[in-house]
Amino acid sequence: MNEKKQHAVTGAFGYSGKYIARNLLSEGKEVITLTNSINRPNPFGEKVKPFLFNFDKTEELCKTLENVKVLYNTYWVRFNHSTFKHSVAVDNTITLFEAAKKAGVERIIHVSITNPSKESNLEYFNGKAILEEALINSGISYAILRPTVIFGQEDILINNIAWMIRKFPRMGVFGDGKYRLQPIFVEDMAEIAVAEGKNTENKIIDAIGPETFTYRELVEIIAETIEVKRKIISVSDGFGYFVGKIVGLLKGDYVITKPEIEGLKSDLLFTNSKPAGKTKLTDWIKQNKSTLGVYYSNELKRRKKVDKTYMELK
Repeated sequence: MNEKKQHAVTGAFGYSGKYIARNLLSEGKEVITLTNSINRPNPFGEKVKPFLFNFDKTEELCKTLENVKVLYNTYWVRFNHSTFKHSVAVDNTITLFEAAKKAGVERIIHVSITNPSKESNLEYFNGKAILEEALINSGISYAILRPTVIFGQEDILINNIAWMIRKFPRMGVFGDGKYRLQPIFVEDMAEIAVAEGKNTENKIIDAIGPETFTYRELVEIIAETIEVKRKIISVSDGFGYFVGKIVGLLKGDYVITKPEIEGLKSDLLFTNSKPAGKTKLTDWIKQNKSTLGVYYSNELKRRKKVDKTYMELK
């Protein structure tokens, strides 16, 4: 039997998958990508060949994976929409795992979320728990990475907080703002993923950064660093969601969803684990303060305009 040599990354033309692919290429690995955006500009040229996911054509999906040694899975959806849903993402990912097993993929590096739970009423955290269980039970060697917020040039949350600070005379936080986050740098996340691709031990890693912030502290630090003076005020969940809804209508996007508010306030983006990343968000904001939040990052545009890079859609 020939030794499998390929490393497959889902979404290498997007955000976190792009950094994983870049890291793999720097180590001389043969890389392919699975994507729904086959016509999005390829930042790697001929170095990374794209293939459609083909969730509904399992034989084709298996064929794509037949020479793959390690699969790095970043595929997911942030919220429910008329054209994509958490439940469909769960089904599709299980199909991907099953195809990987059938194709003989040796190891899967899977991106999950901190504090997933099958008992959660939040589909994001519930769905991630279902997928972790499916991967663990698949018999394939695995590493499960559990980040909270991933920050970097193409990020949405940190950028859009900065954008709102720049645009509005007041900046609201839900309730007391004491719920916590532990953001990890996208390049640190990619390094962890690629390092785990070389291992064989089954692992679950809380992929958190070296700094912990309350949400209010995070907003205050961003405002101070980009040198925009704003009063930070507490708002009710309902009012904050309403304002987000209005901004979303103006921007043709979902700024914040009710489940995301609940997840934030439930402290689900915090864990007591040892930090896995090394890059401080505070340092990164300082380095990017002149550009952070200058443009709004639009989630729906990224999904609809599949012939543009994420940075072109700013």
